Amino acid sequence: MAVPGCIVGEEPSPRAATAFNAYIRTMEDRLTQQHQSQNEFLAPTANISQNRLRLRSGDLVVEQLTPAGGMELPGALLHHWRGTAFIPGVTASDFERLMKNFNAYPQIFSPQVLQAKLLTQRGNHFQMRMRVRQRHIIPVVMDITDNVTFERLDARRGYSISRSVHISEIESAGTRNERTLNSSEDHGFLWRQNTYWTYQQRDGGLFMQIESVSLSRSIPSGLGWVVRPFVESVPRDSLEFTLRSICNALRKEGKPVPVD
Repeated sequence: MAVPGCIVGEEPSPRAATAFNAYIRTMEDRLTQQHQSQNEFLAPTANISQNRLRLRSGDLVVEQLTPAGGMELPGALLHHWRGTAFIPGVTASDFERLMKNFNAYPQIFSPQVLQAKLLTQRGNHFQMRMRVRQRHIIPVVMDITDNVTFERLDARRGYSISRSVHISEIESAGTRNERTLNSSEDHGFLWRQNTYWTYQQRDGGLFMQIESVSLSRSIPSGLGWVVRPFVESVPRDSLEFTLRSICNALRKEGKPVPVD
């Protein structure tokens, strides 16, 4: 229990922020090209053809796209994960309707999302705020404000991009002593987080891919044996939880659709 006091950190350094932004630009350029392709609209590295039986049986295919433990940046770690799933009997419109229902996120993503609120909307551009609870070394509560955009390419294909614009760690959440930690008090468990969905309706259902890129503080020297298992597991666990929660919600709403 003494460990959290040892890993309090400030905001990411300018060098770490610059490296994160450069990584994001390269990744988003790749996604732009991917979304313009008819044959490789979904990432080919997911080996969907080889994993078709797994996906159709309800399994998730989860891949780590950065080195094990995250990519080392100056004073920070970058984590990049991708998950793929297939849900029979639902459409691209079903997925979009569910994802745009921000007020229902505490039910869809329970118990991780505690509160959610739509702040603004301009067409398919949204700003929303969530209060989330994640378990690191100790349970951590954060308020995250995201800018979210949905793009429909045609009746069967679309994608969305969610970029965090502000993340605050909350102390004593839900009590009279609740307060927002300032940058010198924040533990640095999550500094940045971008989430990318790509979805395609085919084969009588919906293929979905989610990519998550996050930035956290680096592991303090001498504490790797304590902190590393948590730092390595949280980005994957969070992505898998998100993808599985969406799958479960879509299955409840599923209905037969024509086989292509």
